Amino acid sequence: MKILAPLCIGSLCLTLLTGVVQAQGTTTSTGVPTPLEILGETAATTSEATVTVAAFMPASDYLDPRIELESIPGDNLEIGDFVVGPGRVEVVVAPGQTVNRDITVTNRISDDREFRLMVEDMSGSADGSEAVVLLGDQDGPYSLRDFISFPQEKIKLDLGQRAKIPITITMPPNAEPGGYYGGVLVTTVQDDGSDGTELARSPIVARIGTLFFISVPGATEIGGEVVDFSTINDQWWFSNGPINMSIAFENSGSIHLNPYGEVRVTNMFGAEVGFLELEPWFVLPKSLRVREITWNSELLLGRYTMTASVNRGYEDLIDIKVLHFWVVPWKFILTVFAVLFAVFFVIRLFLRTFELKRK
Repeated sequence: MKILAPLCIGSLCLTLLTGVVQAQGTTTSTGVPTPLEILGETAATTSEATVTVAAFMPASDYLDPRIELESIPGDNLEIGDFVVGPGRVEVVVAPGQTVNRDITVTNRISDDREFRLMVEDMSGSADGSEAVVLLGDQDGPYSLRDFISFPQEKIKLDLGQRAKIPITITMPPNAEPGGYYGGVLVTTVQDDGSDGTELARSPIVARIGTLFFISVPGATEIGGEVVDFSTINDQWWFSNGPINMSIAFENSGSIHLNPYGEVRVTNMFGAEVGFLELEPWFVLPKSLRVREITWNSELLLGRYTMTASVNRGYEDLIDIKVLHFWVVPWKFILTVFAVLFAVFFVIRLFLRTFELKRK
């Protein structure tokens, strides 16, 4: 019995020590994941020492090795904003496929600036007032938020630093054909500019991001057309330029479209006096988008005709819409009449005076 007691006590101590070492390789008592979970690696690929050190490191100070940093050249970089690019990513991803794309975040605010990344679904606008509507915590009709990921949510950048962040899009094997739409948004809290501290009562949260347009190949519903081409407020009479117009395109399909085209302007004699090129713009599924255009020209007078030719963005289908309007520069015309009247009055007065002297 005297010999067994020390052995039992030693065995118990060894068991407790082993439990402590094993706990260091999982999660803390507060549920904070270790960098192994952030990196998506297994415990076998990282030593226990690495796990222990990284587990107590603040998340914002930890930089995933897949994120590349570089310094942008130039002086006077403290402009007061930050830049996220590109503005839009459009890619085809097959079911079960994984595709990687990069976005960049450039800090032009101040040193030691923290940026947060998040994903939101988006949809189009039913009335054409907005190109995209970000949905916050809500799932969109063509949700992408569950299929897009990045190495970490928070990063810190010094002034003039640019981070190149890999974005991973993974479509499940049973993904249905069609479009999936969301945005990777980058936010930061602006300073008040006085003492470098963040505004506690009314912080200014700046948020910009990259829109992702993911297309899964297969049988999809494609449809869209120009539903309206008119001047703003349906105005048909102008006193001068510029002439502001709008084109409303409705997408009735299940995948986004990129319509494009041109607008030609002719005068009352049939001569072409203006041309506008319509660069491609996107319209999300089941939505209406209104695009405003402006034609600016001097010395306009008379009746004009505008003809819009818009390619729908699929099967080379073209919609043609025509509108007419008048330009009567009444101020200019009134000024001309006033000058002519003044000249006529002076001439008549001169002639009458000259005739009196002759008598």
